[in-house]
Amino acid sequence: MDPITIGLWTTAGMLAMVVLGMRVAFAAGLAGFLGLIWLRWNGFDYDPARFWKAVEISVKVAGQVPHSKVSAHALSLIPTFILIGYLAYYAGLTRALFEAAKRWIAWVPGGLAVSTVFATAGFAAVSGASVATAAVFARIAIPEMLKVGYNKQFAAGVVAAGGTLASLIPPSAILVIYALIVEQDVGKLLLAGFIPGVFSAFVYAILIITIAMVFKSVGPPVSGFTWRERFASLPPALPIVAVVVIIIFFVYNPFGDAWGTPTEGGAVGAFIVFLMALYRGMGWGELKSALIETAKLTVMIFSIIWGVLIYVRFLGFADLPGAFSDWLTALEMSPWLILVCILLAYAVLGMFMDAIGMLLLTLPVVYPAVMALNGGEDVLAVDSTFGMSGEMCAIWFGILVVKMAEFCLITPPIGLNCFVVAGVRDDLSVQDVFKGVTPFFIADAITIALLVAFPAIVLWLPSLA
Repeated sequence: MDPITIGLWTTAGMLAMVVLGMRVAFAAGLAGFLGLIWLRWNGFDYDPARFWKAVEISVKVAGQVPHSKVSAHALSLIPTFILIGYLAYYAGLTRALFEAAKRWIAWVPGGLAVSTVFATAGFAAVSGASVATAAVFARIAIPEMLKVGYNKQFAAGVVAAGGTLASLIPPSAILVIYALIVEQDVGKLLLAGFIPGVFSAFVYAILIITIAMVFKSVGPPVSGFTWRERFASLPPALPIVAVVVIIIFFVYNPFGDAWGTPTEGGAVGAFIVFLMALYRGMGWGELKSALIETAKLTVMIFSIIWGVLIYVRFLGFADLPGAFSDWLTALEMSPWLILVCILLAYAVLGMFMDAIGMLLLTLPVVYPAVMALNGGEDVLAVDSTFGMSGEMCAIWFGILVVKMAEFCLITPPIGLNCFVVAGVRDDLSVQDVFKGVTPFFIADAITIALLVAFPAIVLWLPSLA
């Protein structure tokens, strides 16, 4: 049996395990390990006497993955970004951010919902975790919206959708993982996510205002704040702005050399937020909770990475990525149409898998194919299909797939943010949240279409670095 066929059968088995409910980390790790054994034994012509030799070789290959890949310097960003978010919550910075947004924006139709979106965007700029963002604002923003008469399904949908912005706005854990898989510059990818993330927030805001104007009972405006109250709300929220500026300057300094690496920026940002939390009275219990929650989320992410990278190692030996690239480039279809079909496939796949697992499983196969469609890793912009160099294409495609991952965080039946919001609020069912988040599918579809049609939205900022 040829390696491609073994790769296809093993992949089908892994997907079956995922559909049957096995965790992605375990399904991918098991499929990758068994696939390595199958490939090696196939190379021995299925000689029974050499089966255990095939197992021994596969154990050594699979055993090298956790340390060799997870010890990558770039991955140390993930726990620091997550820690920043939890410390900011316990320091009261998230409530201050929401209060400032409320006093300045709540007067427009759907103003509290718009305030929630911009507050989640601000919190996303110091937290790389969408789930944490959704959980925090489910506690802060939903009670405020219900108090003034918002539809509870709509309020829940706003928080679930707003939480997805943490996937794109730097610092972003998913962008770091993407950079690791495709071996691209983490700093440029984090920069590239900033404008599309803010752009997504404005699209959400326009959608909310439109809905509130058409259905006036959904989200009534809130007025009565004086200019004194508005300006008084700004100083408590400024620490978040300071942390964002520090992280950005560590990634890219427009006035000279960068201050350091993104990893150092994340560590400095976490330390600054820690000091702010202590200043605001954070006790040992709250610090312990922040550290435990950070450890839980980090271990979950790293476990997925371990399992999936064993499967990725198997894919490399089976040469499935190369075969898929050759097949895709040989299609008599427009490369732009193929790209759109790939993004639609992500939308469907995201209904059944979590965002990180989906990207880790698909990128080793899909990324080389997209690069081949554009003309290769080293192609110049003038010779490319999509009008950009290989490096810029890698960044642009990364933002597109991470935006698709955002989309998948709110799509049924797996939409993780929807389950988080429902879990935090006893008065909401998962069905309520899924109903409330439905209009945001339209906003995400519009955003993705514009990012595809106008790559400059993504590429302008990293092109300056």
